[in-house]
Amino acid sequence: MSERHTDTAEPLAGGRMDSATDPATEAFVAHRNLLFTVAYEMLGSAADAEDVLQETWLRWTAVDLETVRDQRAYLVRITTRQALKRLRTLGRRKESYVGPWLPEPLLTAPDVAEDVELADSVSTAMLLVLETLTPTERAVFVLREVFDLDYDEIAEAVGKSQAAVRQIAHRARSHVAARRPRETVSPNETRDALQAFQQAVETGDLQRLLDILAPDVVFLADGGGLKQAALAPLVGADQVAHVLSRITPGASLEPAQVNGHPALIVRIDGDIDTVITVRIDDGLITGLYAVRNPEKLSHMERETTVSR
Repeated sequence: MSERHTDTAEPLAGGRMDSATDPATEAFVAHRNLLFTVAYEMLGSAADAEDVLQETWLRWTAVDLETVRDQRAYLVRITTRQALKRLRTLGRRKESYVGPWLPEPLLTAPDVAEDVELADSVSTAMLLVLETLTPTERAVFVLREVFDLDYDEIAEAVGKSQAAVRQIAHRARSHVAARRPRETVSPNETRDALQAFQQAVETGDLQRLLDILAPDVVFLADGGGLKQAALAPLVGADQVAHVLSRITPGASLEPAQVNGHPALIVRIDGDIDTVITVRIDDGLITGLYAVRNPEKLSHMERETTVSR
């Protein structure tokens, strides 16, 4: 975060509080992980989610708590409004982005996978589906389907009538249902597929690689113009396998828990070079997502807590 906000670092970091902590700080820290998750699911960017939390905190400190009936709902409302503003700015920024844009990966704790709905909602595959919604549709979908907010709370957060929100929710739900993975894949299935993928890449076994890739697999690589990466999606098992067979010799692949799901971290000389996540349908890898942009890898050095 920027230096001008160092006075708010403790509540934003979710630090420990002493008995003298004021009620506003206490409420913010209590809901911080939830607010971060709301912002992250709306933006797909941890850095932008942190900025949204900064703005939320500044606005929260100016609120008269005596007038607040439900602090959690009020904080979510502020966060949503700030995230919507940021989402529209982010959309313009993505238009000039070099190559495919992928969500910023988060190193998450293993227990996130135990909440299947939460893990699904922060997965790379789902965040990419959410990218196809309008900003308001995305906010309504996230608040309703992931966080189970009432329609009246969502209406206040997005500045629409309850009737309009219900229509938006229905439209967004149908849109997502048509594009999300066809079935819920267990962590074990994902882990097995990734293990087979890792062994195929490490041994250079092209046939084994082709056996686990769907014929129409899509490979997206996000270098952001800072690291070498394909500037357009690669489609088809043969083409994708050919690219993967050229992973830098000497690179190490290690399993990790990323965005609530098993993933692989590619390290070169001990440093994180790429984070690979997958989408699986009918037992085959249908989507491969490789984040190489170094500006998006800062949240891979320590676990980030996501919650509902």
